[in-house]
Amino acid sequence: MLGREPSEDTGTGSAQLRGFRVIKACVLSAICLFLSVQASAAEETADRLTQTALDLDAHRERGAVEFRRSCARCHGEAAQGDAEQAIPSLAGQRFKYIVRQLANFASSERDSDIMQRVLAHRTLKEPQTWVDIAAYLNNLPITVPAGNGNGERVGLGRGIFHEQCASCHHLDAHGDDEGFVPSLRNQQYTYLVAQLRKLAEGRRHNVDEDLVRFWRSLEDQDVRGTADYLSRLSGPGEVHKRMRRGGSVVD
Repeated sequence: MLGREPSEDTGTGSAQLRGFRVIKACVLSAICLFLSVQASAAEETADRLTQTALDLDAHRERGAVEFRRSCARCHGEAAQGDAEQAIPSLAGQRFKYIVRQLANFASSERDSDIMQRVLAHRTLKEPQTWVDIAAYLNNLPITVPAGNGNGERVGLGRGIFHEQCASCHHLDAHGDDEGFVPSLRNQQYTYLVAQLRKLAEGRRHNVDEDLVRFWRSLEDQDVRGTADYLSRLSGPGEVHKRMRRGGSVVD
């Protein structure tokens, strides 16, 4: 019959169907391989850019100027973020973590159309600018409280954080000793919810697969409770400042 799909009842139709399936499988395999190669290349680029940046001396005064010129419009003059837009607070954030995230955005290791457009600007392409901004933000006092949730599941969120997250972020949620794990204190509730959802969806790269599976197994109320608990942790936490080569002091 005209327009009839190949039938598995006939030898010719069965062969055609098998051939189609083989071609489809090959195409899918090629796409997966291409995406894997892309992801690996992005990670290698981010690693290289991070190391390049961390080898440079940091200048807080220059970072302050560049932050006000390029970042304050979204993140606020006090780097407090924006609860309504789910934009993160950056005041007091870890120095190495900020540098790494800027390298991630610049290499497309982390997704954000807005951040990638910002980092396309000439001065913000430079790793020197990243360490300058990071040193400024790391030493910026937290003066504006973060937005919180409704408070209904803060106790649940505290339990989830202490059981599943504190081993990396420490009990006070300030981050690890090395500095690449972020502080989650005084962070905007809306931003935390958005990022935890992205983590569960596999949209945050370089995250342990077990962690992704854990967050994927939780209900939305669990995510909101954890974010609400963290958003209520005020102040800098247990800070250990270190002097870098060049004289800049950062956490």
